[in-house]
Amino acid sequence: MAKLIAVLGNVGAGKTTFAQRLCQFASYTLAREDHADRAFHHAFAQGNYSAALANQMDYLLVRAEQEAAIRSGTSVGVLDGGLEQDFFVFTRYFAHSGLLTPPEYALCQRLYHFVRGTLPQPDLLIYLHAPVEVLLERYTRRQRTVEVIKHADIALLERFVQDGLAALAAVPTLQVDASADDPTFAATLATLQEPLQRIVGP
Repeated sequence: MAKLIAVLGNVGAGKTTFAQRLCQFASYTLAREDHADRAFHHAFAQGNYSAALANQMDYLLVRAEQEAAIRSGTSVGVLDGGLEQDFFVFTRYFAHSGLLTPPEYALCQRLYHFVRGTLPQPDLLIYLHAPVEVLLERYTRRQRTVEVIKHADIALLERFVQDGLAALAAVPTLQVDASADDPTFAATLATLQEPLQRIVGP
């Protein structure tokens, strides 16, 4: 069974870029969160909040499918975010914001616990962290066509990220200081080479 790495962090921390660079650096397989392929994301992000439940169920299911595909392969796989990111951070945020009703949140919670009870936890977490003010500045300038998260809630999201990490407390975790504007992550990846080989192998 192939090993699995999940890259967690707040919005603006650089998860997508880091995951891409990590896979280039170590010849891992990337499973990214591609919003363009998600059937309900665009409607939800444009304000059709009736799609909130379908959107979150879709994301949780695709994360489960990505994990299963990685585990059945032969190469170490890297998730840009992952199941815990989508449940503990985004699903809980939408419930907190009133975009998911309590029964809808409970349905997502059931799905999360079923999937995590069926699939093994990741073999390694890489947590990208940066001060909230840095995240806010990056979130403002990344200029995606649709954004769902409100700027004022980024500090709240960090608390949810910590909850996701706590849910996987038994999993080895590498912390990465993502506060510097380094789109290559070259220096960081060099320091991670030894622990990566030790935890997930070459």
